[in-house]
Parts: sequence; C-alpha cells; structure tokens
Amino acid sequence: MNLALTLPQLGWQAFFQQQLTLAEFEQALIARVTAHHRSGYQLMTQQGPGHLTTSPALPAMTIGDWLLLDQAGNFIRLLTRKSLFKRKAAGSQLVEQLIAANVDTLLIVCSLNHDFNLSRIERYLALAHEAGAEPLLVLTKADLCADVDAYIQQVTKLDSMLLVEVVNALDSSCSSKLQHWCRLGNTLAVVGSSGVGKSTLVNTLTGNTAQKTAAIRTDDSKGRHTTTARSMHFTAAGAVLIDTPGMRELQLTDCDAGIRRTFADIDALASECRFSNCQHQTEPGCAVQQAIARGELDARRLANYQKLNAEQARNAASLHERREKERQFSKLVKSVTSLKAKKYAD
Repeated sequence: MNLALTLPQLGWQAFFQQQLTLAEFEQALIARVTAHHRSGYQLMTQQGPGHLTTSPALPAMTIGDWLLLDQAGNFIRLLTRKSLFKRKAAGSQLVEQLIAANVDTLLIVCSLNHDFNLSRIERYLALAHEAGAEPLLVLTKADLCADVDAYIQQVTKLDSMLLVEVVNALDSSCSSKLQHWCRLGNTLAVVGSSGVGKSTLVNTLTGNTAQKTAAIRTDDSKGRHTTTARSMHFTAAGAVLIDTPGMRELQLTDCDAGIRRTFADIDALASECRFSNCQHQTEPGCAVQQAIARGELDARRLANYQKLNAEQARNAASLHERREKERQFSKLVKSVTSLKAKKYAD
C-alpha cells in the first residue's frame, strides 16, 4: 500500500470535512479504517499506517469508517457516516454485523452463468438502497456468455433506472467502462458470490494482483472462497475499492426502506388494492395479483418481496429483543452495584 496517500485518495469528501472544527482539522489526525481484525483496527492517515487496539470503550467500527486521533494516536471520536452496510450475523447469532461504511457506490458483481440470480440481485439492491449508496450492477464473464442481451433484459425489468455494466474482469479495458465511478475521492465496495470475479475485478481496476483468485467449478459455476476478509485498495484514478468475501448468507435487518425502494413497482400496485392490509394472496380486488395474471409482474418477484420483508422484520425484532434484555441486565448490574456501594458507605 502506498504510504503517501492524500486525504482525497483515501476517500475524504466535503461531507466529512464539514463535521470538523478548525482546531480539529489543524491539530487532530484524520484516519480511515482500512481493515478490522479481532485485535483491532488497521488505519491509514496522510502520515502513513496506524493501528488502534480493540477496546470496550470504542464504538463499533468497520472498514471505511473515518475517525479522529490525537497526536499520540489515541481515539477522539468517530465521524458521522455517509452510508453504512450491515447485516444480521450469519448462523443463529443474534448480532448485527457491520460490513462497510462510507461507501458511495456498491458494485454488485454477478457472472453470466449459473450464478446469475435475480432474487439475489434484489437482495443486494435492497441492501444498497437502505445503506444510502448508489448500486451498480456489474455483469462479469461476458466473454463466456452466448446471449448477454437476454440477461440484460432480465435485470432491466427489475428497475429500468438500474445502472448496468457488462465486463470481462480479466480485460483491462473494463477499467474504462467503470472509470466514471473510479474518480478521485469516491469509495466503491464490491459484493457478490464467490467465483463471480470480484477479486479479479479489483486486481484489474487497481492494476495489480494483490487479491488472490481461483477458477470456478465447471459443472455448476460455483466459486471457491479466495477473499477471506474485507480489504481496502486504491486505484490510479484516486478511487477507493473495498473487496468483500463471498457471503453465502446475507440476512437483512432494519431494511424496510431499502426493500420498499427496490420493489417500488409492487408498492405502487399495493396502493391500488381494495383492502389496505391486503397480503396479495387470494384477497378480492388485489391489484398485485391482477398484475401477475396480466403478465405485468413476475410471481417470483412478489415471492421474493414477501420473503425479504418477513426476514428483515423477524431479524429486526429478534435483535431489538436482545438489545432490550442487555439494557435491562445492565440496569440491574448498576442497581446492585449502587446498593452495595451505599451499604458499605453506611
């Protein structure tokens, strides 16, 4: 990693500058989190790399966050985020996991083979809209696809305004197609399944081979995990690239606004249903089911809309219940501690 990066090369923007006082800008160190490990956070400043040890006193942070340090490298405060990607942790854990912060553009990478999945793309779109980032769908392995237009027609039906680029991630010319998003100060995050070409794309855009890659299985186009942790990279044009591991499980939580925007067509149809609480199943006067019958709406899309809504509501409720229990337990501990202190004082 270049140790002489300027703040704009690290992704600094006016949004963050406006949060600083003149004294903070002149005296504090401005740092960006470039990696997060169990032992702490790797940081980058204009003066070079740094490290912040994990501590209960620190707020939850993730790759892409901006923070202020004093001249000794001690934490002062976390800057307000421009965007934040998060999910429910994989498995049965009732924990919210932060994925990346302050991302301007989310590159949703999907290959033109067996991996292509409209429902998964919708899930990533909901994540992007909820986080407050611009989604860009990047369709890879175009050189191995016989009918690219058929795939493009499918994704444009999801959203006619969706930005789509078709590339061969191994071809350096793909950089020119994505040049608009790789401008100075812009931060991009790359997401998608294993084997779709995320790391290959990052290597091509950065002009190096820092990220390991591996061939997919030929029988089902499934990928192998080569990226095992989120990592930050920098392009010659000045953009920041955050590569993420392939996520087999991307459980949404607190994503109501993102889902509504992703499925704006269904939301609009629902407003025309006879009943305000219509579940879009067998109710009379259901405008959504009528649209499906006319061939104007895909039944798969409605099913995914209902699935994501149920999932995010369930996860949000479970996480809220856990937080409430932790809050009550904390109050109990403080109460007991206070009573003991009073007893000993008497």
